[in-house]
Amino acid sequence: MPNGLIHDDSLRAHPEGLALRLTIPWYRSLWLSSVTTLALTVDGERVYADDLRVEFGDTSYRLDELPEQSERLWFLQEHPLLIARRSAPVALGETHDVVLHGELRLPYMQIAPGADGGPGMYVPNVVHDVKSLTVVAADAEPPALVSEVAPPPPAVDGDPFQLGLTLYSASAEFRAGWFDFDGLLDRVAELGIGPGIEIVASQMVPTYPVVGDDFVRTWRDAFDRHGFVESSFGANLDMGRRRDRDMTPDEEFAFSTLMFEGAKKLGFPLVRIQSAKPELLRRLLPIAEDLELKLAYEIHAPMGPNSEPILRVRETYAELDSPLLGFVADFSSTMHAMSPTLLRAVRRAGLDDEAVAKLQEIWATDATMQARQQEFIAYLRGRDFDPGRLGSFAHLAFNMHGHVDPREWADIMPQILHVHAKFYDIDDEGQEPAIDYPELVRVFVEGGYRGFWSSEWEGHAFAELGEVDPLLLVRRQHDLIRASMRAVPAGV
Repeated sequence: MPNGLIHDDSLRAHPEGLALRLTIPWYRSLWLSSVTTLALTVDGERVYADDLRVEFGDTSYRLDELPEQSERLWFLQEHPLLIARRSAPVALGETHDVVLHGELRLPYMQIAPGADGGPGMYVPNVVHDVKSLTVVAADAEPPALVSEVAPPPPAVDGDPFQLGLTLYSASAEFRAGWFDFDGLLDRVAELGIGPGIEIVASQMVPTYPVVGDDFVRTWRDAFDRHGFVESSFGANLDMGRRRDRDMTPDEEFAFSTLMFEGAKKLGFPLVRIQSAKPELLRRLLPIAEDLELKLAYEIHAPMGPNSEPILRVRETYAELDSPLLGFVADFSSTMHAMSPTLLRAVRRAGLDDEAVAKLQEIWATDATMQARQQEFIAYLRGRDFDPGRLGSFAHLAFNMHGHVDPREWADIMPQILHVHAKFYDIDDEGQEPAIDYPELVRVFVEGGYRGFWSSEWEGHAFAELGEVDPLLLVRRQHDLIRASMRAVPAGV
């Protein structure tokens, strides 16, 4: 995830020495216990851990207290201060060289469960910010995003899919404070995007995992104002919320139930679930039945409908035999090329033309994700290029870009309950250069799918903040999908 923990306006004067305004380096809120490392160097001099603390308003935490903060949410739009005690405070207008190294443990991305009651292994997010910063007094005003765009073409009777978006598409802008929740929905309406709205609860709900009454009122007001329709509620399962152990089965059930209740309060008909463990689904199905919710497990790159882990989920579904169970189809699984946005990012990180070509060559093979990643890392090391310079990109390039044949979606079409119309770029011809949208539209129309296609721009994983207007790209993608739908022969 780009953009890091600190930005050009992060350095502040502080009577104890200095303060850095932090931004969470991820697309969703995390528990403060997820922060495993913060290491700071200023002007080449290390600041010892005992001289650092993280401050949220009137509450501050020493670094050694962070592992215990499994009840304290670092909400996506919060910007705590990292206070560094120094012999002399910095002054307004001074410039200092800052290196901030951060590591986070993503509590819902479990690599392996814990053994004998201990903690499991989780995907890390490593951030290494190296910046020359000038001490500023206050936050800069976020830019206004204003784009002239023609109104969308009118709906046509018989259009097979309803369109919408996941607000995840504007992750970076929402996190940076360029939008509040109301302003984000206003911008969506202004561009003629909709009517479907999907959210990732851990990103948008300040009181996650509970959906509070204040958020419900804000949500209802915006929906009434713009005529939006609820499409999908994205739930996470934070198995690694505590640092000392994984969630127990009872805790997983209770946490998931909170998500379901929140989805119902907001009017969603469907929850995107993250776990399809048979024993958990057995317990959750009666809750879903009572709340009249469909449950859809996401199929995401690098997997496809017939990947071994998904075949196991399909077996579980067959055993439970419930019409409430299905899948979210994420088009990251069915790409025919690597995203130009990703390729620009790895070039910024130092890859030359030969390395970029090698990356694409390895990606296109049929080896496993892990094997392709290791082959590419070995190639880089053979050229004396430190893979660490790529940060998470060496992993994300393979994890977030799958190349399954789009026709495989037809194998599970009756069980597809929702679509993440994933995309990264729209070129000058109005096409997605790495994902064949006309072909995907054809497969889904012929397969009889008639639900929501929720646009999901994930270029924020690779693009710099402000590089593009993601919501304008969503609007252009809607134009592509509409044109593709209407090009499918009538009566199909």
